[in-house]
Amino acid sequence: MIIQCQNVQKYHGAQLVLSDITFDIRQGEKIGLIGRNGCGKTTLFHLLNGQERPDQGQISIRKGSVIGQLSQIQEASGNETVYNVLQRSFAEPLQWQSRLRELELEMSLLDAGKDEECLNKLLKEYGSLQDRFESAGGYEIESSIQRIAAGLGIGTGQYDRVFASLSGGEKTKVGLAELLLRNPDVLLLDEPTNHLDMNAIEWLEQFLQDYEGTVLAISHDRYFLDAVVKKVIEIEDGEAITYHTNYSGYQTEKEVRLIQQFEDFKEQQKKIKQMKETIKRLIEWGNRADNPKFHKRAAAMQKALDRMVKVKKPIMERKSMDLQLEQNDRSGNQALILDQVGKSYGNRCLFQQATEILRYGEATALIGGNGAGKSTLLRIILGQEAPDIGNCTLGSRAVVGYLAQEAVPESNGHSVLRYFREEAGLEEGEARGQLARFLFFGSDVFKAITNLSGGEWTRLRFAILMHRRPNLLILDEPTNHLDIDSREALEEALEEFPGTVLAVSHDRYFINRLFHKIWTIDEGRFGVFEGNYEYYKEKLAEKVMAASTLQEQKPQRILTNRSTSSQPAWEKDIAEAEKQIEGIDAMMLDPRMSNDAIGLTELQQQRDTVQEKLDQLYAGWLSATESAVE
Repeated sequence: MIIQCQNVQKYHGAQLVLSDITFDIRQGEKIGLIGRNGCGKTTLFHLLNGQERPDQGQISIRKGSVIGQLSQIQEASGNETVYNVLQRSFAEPLQWQSRLRELELEMSLLDAGKDEECLNKLLKEYGSLQDRFESAGGYEIESSIQRIAAGLGIGTGQYDRVFASLSGGEKTKVGLAELLLRNPDVLLLDEPTNHLDMNAIEWLEQFLQDYEGTVLAISHDRYFLDAVVKKVIEIEDGEAITYHTNYSGYQTEKEVRLIQQFEDFKEQQKKIKQMKETIKRLIEWGNRADNPKFHKRAAAMQKALDRMVKVKKPIMERKSMDLQLEQNDRSGNQALILDQVGKSYGNRCLFQQATEILRYGEATALIGGNGAGKSTLLRIILGQEAPDIGNCTLGSRAVVGYLAQEAVPESNGHSVLRYFREEAGLEEGEARGQLARFLFFGSDVFKAITNLSGGEWTRLRFAILMHRRPNLLILDEPTNHLDIDSREALEEALEEFPGTVLAVSHDRYFINRLFHKIWTIDEGRFGVFEGNYEYYKEKLAEKVMAASTLQEQKPQRILTNRSTSSQPAWEKDIAEAEKQIEGIDAMMLDPRMSNDAIGLTELQQQRDTVQEKLDQLYAGWLSATESAVE
């Protein structure tokens, strides 16, 4: 056992946030901590890492255990670079390394004959320090940083950037890498998949599955929870309920538990009613007969009733965001037309030859790595940016409703109610009624929008979007910051929506449920794929496997005795070699390879061999071309 919580209670001011939290966590367990926004999950993290203390109850953590938590606000001093932040985990070994360099310099300046005693002293310190450096994995520092940074999508080109200049999402990603490099006994992760693209999420899932320590993750990413956790702790009404399963199993078990609890509640209520009626009759009989025995029996039964542990009436269906998406009028059959659209920034091509028609009623997901150009394509569609080449046209009668990835406004003095009224053009009574559908009750409507959480801000913008009744929804990461109940409400609303949907998302559960066409942007190429995310991944894996098989079965071609008349053969061989390199690169980027050092080395050797062959082919082709010209 590494963590035990017994009857933990915590207040924030006069508000009881956690009323009775009891659970156990064993060494090496992978646990998902779930619950609605505001239920106390983050407060529990603060209790576990020692930032706060419980008002009642006890938290026991195994002595000597190191707990690491990803801070919500990442900080760095002065001009500290990304690489400096990544090196934080190795501060002590790096100090030893620096001292080793100093010792090497000192020893090189000594005269071995004259300074033997001093040399022996330095050699002794050097040997001791070198042993400690090696035991601490000092020689693997560089490779460890490279492996984890690359897995999370932090390229070497970012290493020299000043950390303070990064966006919030980039800072969080670097902070996560630094935390994983620290290798603590207990990892506390708060929404770890936010700000990561799909490749990075899949890499993180594999990393956490193989992690020897304990993982406790607050997450609303259902696909991530299914892939990583074997235990779910749900915080509900201030209490903790434990399920020994992944998220899909939790859904099933919770439904069974609620039904059983409701049956137990009804049975107990029936018994309580009978006992109360009996007590009432005994008192009446005692009064009529003036017999104290009846009163004693009634008092004894009342004591038994008072001591009875009451079964709480379960809430079978909790209130969730009431999102009902409707349109004023439908668009034409072609809601959006992309015709050879291309966009570059400087020498970098984001995408080219993007050609596709989004038809009325279709639901399409746009996926790709961070920085691939997804948001740029959305801005082109919205007319906020012009393509370098090609055309983007909205269909006839298309009315766009756009949900951007925007942060809460910093300061405009508006309350939720005032902001909503101005955006929707409603009277106060009607506006408050609409806001209640999005879980803004009572005094919530007077909260300043600058103080809203990410989830509250997203719900408010959906309330405005619903009021505008568009027929073409363009959504940029719509499930970010929403809890699971709100995500499910959004999914149900989109299933019922008759219009057209284009969504950028890395929420694989969301994509699998709603979308049957996928647009991809990958390494400057725009692609279209029919099917959901699971089918897309299956076909992508088949492509990688085919490339691997081709590499294994391809006979070595003899590159000599070619005549100038065989120039097309050169070009064919060059194309095949380039395809082999693409296949090997795809395999090396596969998250399952991230911890396979031997496999990665073998793939790199294969790539070097093919690259050498490709260089020879280019040389031969160039020679043949020059001969033909002569």
